[in-house]
Amino acid sequence: MPGSSVYAASKAALRSFARVWSVELSGRGIRVNVLHPGPVDTPALRRLSPEARDYLMSLTTIGRLGQPREVAKAVLFLASADAGFVSGTELFASGGMGQS
Repeated sequence: MPGSSVYAASKAALRSFARVWSVELSGRGIRVNVLHPGPVDTPALRRLSPEARDYLMSLTTIGRLGQPREVAKAVLFLASADAGFVSGTELFASGGMGQS
């Protein structure tokens, strides 16, 4: 797919930034993590053809699109005190996309 190399490089850069920033900002009490959402049922995705939506759903191990509230809950967790010992890592709220 055209542009995949740029997309992959940007994802790798985010991973690297999170690890480095988590060390650099730790003295300020700032935690840095990366959230990777999978395909989420948004107005933009609803404009896709049914075939394209079905394809995206097939890429997840749970066979459906995520809901915005599911991704929001992952963000809230990472920002919460419950994740106080989580820093420099990645959380995949992707329905298992990329695992199959």
